[in-house]
Amino acid sequence: MESYLEEIHNVISRIPRSIVDISIPKERGKAPTQAFSEFLTNREQGDWAERLIVSAVNQHSEEFVAVQYGKSDERIAGETGFEVFYEEYQDELETIGKRPDLLLFRKADYQEDWQYNISRYSREVLDSIVPKAVVGIEIRSSSFLLEKYNAEIRRKQQQYTATVFHLRDTLLQDFSNALSEEWNTLLRGISASNVDIVSFRVPSWKANPRLAEASRLLAEMKSAMKGLQKRDFLSFTPKVEDVKVVLKWIETYNIPHIYLQVFFDKVYGISFRSIVEIIANPDNEETKFFAEGDVKNQNKIVLKISVKEGIEVAHRVDMPHHASKMKELDRGRLLFHVVFDGGKAYLNPDAISQLIETRFA
Repeated sequence: MESYLEEIHNVISRIPRSIVDISIPKERGKAPTQAFSEFLTNREQGDWAERLIVSAVNQHSEEFVAVQYGKSDERIAGETGFEVFYEEYQDELETIGKRPDLLLFRKADYQEDWQYNISRYSREVLDSIVPKAVVGIEIRSSSFLLEKYNAEIRRKQQQYTATVFHLRDTLLQDFSNALSEEWNTLLRGISASNVDIVSFRVPSWKANPRLAEASRLLAEMKSAMKGLQKRDFLSFTPKVEDVKVVLKWIETYNIPHIYLQVFFDKVYGISFRSIVEIIANPDNEETKFFAEGDVKNQNKIVLKISVKEGIEVAHRVDMPHHASKMKELDRGRLLFHVVFDGGKAYLNPDAISQLIETRFA
């Protein structure tokens, strides 16, 4: 039977190079020279999401203990000591890969003196602790309420669908005599099962007034169809460049890796194995996942994989408290950002175990 690492290598070898080219070494990052308020807010939100999951697992799981592990630092670009931290982080990416934010241990393997945080332990100490972990967890936070987003998407889809069917019926009823049999066949073939995939080129009929009106209606129909064909899901958001450094960490420790996407009302999870399996199939691009440049990540390519491909880990999240905070930099520059505190995630029974097992799906 293949080991976890062997299985991951086999799947990654099938990923098209146009998406992730594993043969090209990851470029060493360059330290940013200054931070911005949005960066601080995003970091605070990510830190809150980590605390949320640690608290949820440790309060409610009968099997696991969650421990903070990811490398982090309070200093930001522009502050004394940041460049040293950043270069040490780049060194670590090259030697062991990207640490997941959290590690899960079975309760029998947890030690009280870890205090639920081993992130600042030396490499030598970590090399004796990390292999005991059951899984590594990368946390991603999202500034959405998933249920409200999905409800709005359903409303828009129903609106677009109704528009398409209304225009289809109008064209067949009022313009079928003016349209060719090819057009009539296409219109009659539009149904609930294919309304989001039908494609046609809008004709530029102008000489005949009736055909000109039919052309206008077809243009409206095509516009509604484009609305149905847009990306209609919230996503897991691993960066393309992270696939390489996550793989490096798995190669170092041969431990399963999963992603949790924390929304402000739910938490969804997906295994790294499932992520690479999805992107290894070219037919999934622009259906189950999109590869997009993201201005929030300095236009780095982000893989946006539908949360529908994952598992609901927490069916409910209580909204945290939030407040404004100010940070003063050395030269007197002020940064204002949002901080988060409190909240609670209600874990679904056995969700984490189910995610770990999906690596062999």
